[in-house]
Amino acid sequence: MEPSSAPPYSVTTRVHTEMPAELRRPVVTEWSRANNRGQPVDCFLEGPCFDAAGNLYVTDIPHGRIFGISPEGSWTQLAEYDGEPNGLALHPDGTRLYVADYKQGILSLDLATGAVAPVLARRNSERFKGPNDLVFARNGNLYFTDQGQSGLHDPTGRVYRLRPSGQLDCLLANGPSPNGLALSHDEEVLFVAMTRDNAVWRLPLLLDGSTAKVGRFASFHGTSGPDGLAMDAAGNLLVAHASLGSVFVLSPQGEPVARIRSCRGATTTNLAFGSPGSGTVFVTESETGAVLAAEWGRGEQMSLPA
Repeated sequence: MEPSSAPPYSVTTRVHTEMPAELRRPVVTEWSRANNRGQPVDCFLEGPCFDAAGNLYVTDIPHGRIFGISPEGSWTQLAEYDGEPNGLALHPDGTRLYVADYKQGILSLDLATGAVAPVLARRNSERFKGPNDLVFARNGNLYFTDQGQSGLHDPTGRVYRLRPSGQLDCLLANGPSPNGLALSHDEEVLFVAMTRDNAVWRLPLLLDGSTAKVGRFASFHGTSGPDGLAMDAAGNLLVAHASLGSVFVLSPQGEPVARIRSCRGATTTNLAFGSPGSGTVFVTESETGAVLAAEWGRGEQMSLPA
C-alpha cells in the first residue's frame, strides 16, 4: 500500500477497556531495556484472544502476565511467570491457551488452574530466536512465528508448523521479522506479517506439507510494520500496523478495502474478532494499555462504497 493511497472506507474505534491503574507497573524490565531504550513501561498489551463464552484474554509482555477480561469488563490476572508472553491462541479443546513466549518458547496456560506449562521450548536442543504469534488450524496443526531480532539486516526469522503428533516443520527460514499469522478459510494459504519488511507475505501450503512460490501479498510504510492479522468471513485480511495507528482491511486480492483508525495511540499491535457471530473487532493499542473496538461485521454486514 503506497503512502499516497487511501482506502475507500474509514472506521474509527472506541475504547472498549484499558488496564486498570492498580495493575500497571511503571518499572524498567529486561524487555523495556531492549525495546524502549531502558525507560519504564507500565504495560504492553498483546495477543487478544476470545473463548466461546466471550471472555477476552491479553498478554502483558514486559511483566510476564496474562489477563482475562470478562464481557462486563473486569480484569483478572491469570498468570505471572518468568517470561515475555506475546501471542495467544485458544486450543481446540477450549480449556487451554497456547502462548508464544519470547523467552520460553511455546507454552500452555490451563484456564481452570492458571498453571503454565511448556509445550515446545527448543528445536534440536537449540532455543528459539523468540516466538511471537501463533494460530491453530482445524486439524490441530499449530503455526507459529519465531521472530527474535531478525529484520532486513538479518532475514533469519522462521515460520514453523507443529503437528499434533509432535512433528515440527520449518516452513520458512528467511523472514525479516515474522510476526502475526492468519490462515485462509480453506487453510490452503498462510499469511504472515513481516514487520521489518513492512509487508504481509503469502505462503501457499502444499499437499506434501511444504510451501513454494512465497510472495509479498501487500506492502506498507511507516517506522514499524504489520503486526497481528485476522481474517473476516468474506476473506478480507485485517492487518494491525504497529506504527500507523490503524488496522488496514485488504480484499482477497490484497487491495485496500477500509482503514480502522485508533482513537488512542499509534501502536496498534494485534486484533481479534469477538465471540462467534460477533461483528466487532477488538484491537490492542499497546502504547496506552487499551483495548479498542470497532464494528466491522466480519465482511458480512458492511455496505462498502463501490
